[in-house]
Amino acid sequence: MAKAYWVSAYRAVKDADKLAAYAKLAGPALSAGGGRFLARGLPTKVYEHGLQQRTVLIEFDSIEQATAAHDSPEYQAALDALGDGAERDLRIIEGV
Repeated sequence: MAKAYWVSAYRAVKDADKLAAYAKLAGPALSAGGGRFLARGLPTKVYEHGLQQRTVLIEFDSIEQATAAHDSPEYQAALDALGDGAERDLRIIEGV
């Protein structure tokens, strides 16, 4: 079974306090759901049409595990805390 990767790019942070409340809940929720944080922060370098946006990369054992972590009540509570505090592009992709 191929691993899955959760890639989240932050287009804009509108409210740092809401983002902090989200992070306090999201990290433990995603870890409990089997996620392993591989990278997070601003890119060291960007090329081509890359953007200098906060990016988070999380590894899961499967697409099903990543989806279940996203849909869990614990992560949904984190999303509620975030509200309109940030604009993000979130993708779950299958590893090769």
